[in-house]
Amino acid sequence: MAIAAPRTTMDDTRPRKSGEVLLGEDWVSPDTTVEELRETRSKSGIVSLNRSPLARKIIIFNLMALVILVAGVLFLNPFRDSLVLQREAGLIREAELIADVFEVQLQAATPGFDYAAALQEVQLGAGVEVYVLDPNGGLLASRRGPEVTPGNMPGGVRSTVITDFLNAVWNGVSGVLSFGGQPPSQIDGMVLARQVFPGARAGETGSHTGHGQDGGTLFAVGTPVWSGGEVMGVVALTSAEGEIDRLVRYEREQILQMFVVALLVSIGLSLVLASTIANPLADLAMAAEIGRDRDARKVNPGRVRIPDLAARPDEIGRLSVAMRGMVAALYDRIDANEQFAADVAHEIKNPLASLRSAVGSLRFVKKEEHREKLLDVIEHDVRRLDRLVSDISNASRLDSELVKEEEEEFNLIKTLSTLGQHLGSQAAEKGVDFITDLPAEPIQIRGLEARLAQVFVNLIANAISFCEEGDAVRVWARRRDNRVLVVVEDTGPGIPEQALAKVFKRFYSDRPPTHFGNNSGLGLSISKQIVEAHGGVIWAENIRPTAADVTSEPLGARFVVGLPI
Repeated sequence: MAIAAPRTTMDDTRPRKSGEVLLGEDWVSPDTTVEELRETRSKSGIVSLNRSPLARKIIIFNLMALVILVAGVLFLNPFRDSLVLQREAGLIREAELIADVFEVQLQAATPGFDYAAALQEVQLGAGVEVYVLDPNGGLLASRRGPEVTPGNMPGGVRSTVITDFLNAVWNGVSGVLSFGGQPPSQIDGMVLARQVFPGARAGETGSHTGHGQDGGTLFAVGTPVWSGGEVMGVVALTSAEGEIDRLVRYEREQILQMFVVALLVSIGLSLVLASTIANPLADLAMAAEIGRDRDARKVNPGRVRIPDLAARPDEIGRLSVAMRGMVAALYDRIDANEQFAADVAHEIKNPLASLRSAVGSLRFVKKEEHREKLLDVIEHDVRRLDRLVSDISNASRLDSELVKEEEEEFNLIKTLSTLGQHLGSQAAEKGVDFITDLPAEPIQIRGLEARLAQVFVNLIANAISFCEEGDAVRVWARRRDNRVLVVVEDTGPGIPEQALAKVFKRFYSDRPPTHFGNNSGLGLSISKQIVEAHGGVIWAENIRPTAADVTSEPLGARFVVGLPI
């Protein structure tokens, strides 16, 4: 009976809950990898900006949104526009009030009304200038309000350090990039008053904006003075120079102060965020790099230990679990390959030793019958080596071929029926009865038909090989809910109890001496590997007269294959 070792399943590649399990940054037992990670972490602090491109990107991206927001607010300048409208509306109301005062006094006054005397009785704001013009544009009277002092400034006196600095930088840059452009024209209040005069002379209240001697913004409004249905004059008011600029500067200073605070908070939060993202990723990368360098230097061949961050409910936790699983699977595959190589070396040494002994004895044998026996031994060992090498080659390629081949849906009953017709003739040649008990309706499963057919061929051929003339082999299949069971039974000698747990191990074979060397011991191992790759199970058991009597002599052997539908 060809019996062999099981393949490594996906369950075997999962991270083991042993001393290698790490929680956060706490290591169960110190080793070289742990010490190197801790030493590096202590040197880098919370997050190292010069060594973490990810941390730098997080900080830059978080700051970009904040900078764009503040720059947009400053560029659009909604505060200035609002203040301009409010100041213009205030000047217009103030000019209309002065014009109403003149109109009332004109109705009660005699010819030769003194505009200058009447203007002295009007209360003016700080820095405001009033010009009274006749219908021809001549100056009738003028007056200037109190001088602007820190005490009567709108909004009081506030520090504008940040705004002044940015304005100085902007003026410097604009001065370099202006290429000799002309600055805005500077005019005084009288010039602005004459610019609003034509509109007011026509009976409409209007406004105009300009720049004063110091470069500050000036506002001028003009409104007509009516008497008897005629325009008797024009009242023109100009605001204090730089009044709006100063209020806008105060508002910008408040925005910039909040921006500085938000900037510091954003940098702090970005550093915290970067430390929760960059540091774990750096630890994972560092552990992998330590393992790579260790393998390259052939120093400390201990296993690479990946930090266990499974407690994190995010993608980094998933990445840690995935990396630990891959590392565990890699080491399991390395161990399996090493064990496979050791088993192969052991199995090949036996026929080689027999060949060496037979060839060495052949040199000294004189009798022809002894020579023929040695030649038979040599031929048998060569066939055994050839079979062994072929089976080993197929077993070593099985994993990669199972991954490369594409699964398709097929009728399992049809496949078993075809195999039964082919193998039934082999059983008949040996005098073994071959019985099939398959359902009439098809059973569709998804998988690799050729590989599963190889499994059933191995099981049926194995059963036939253990049967003698007069024995029987029975193959039957039944559907059970979402699975299908395929059973191969024989009336042979059965399986020794001590061999039931070993029949699927590689190179394990328990056959009579007459069958020595006719099997490689890989058939059942390959079958188990294929079945498990399809998500199924396979096991072996003895057929007994009653299930309650485990000590009774077996009536034969039974192999059961369960496959998902």
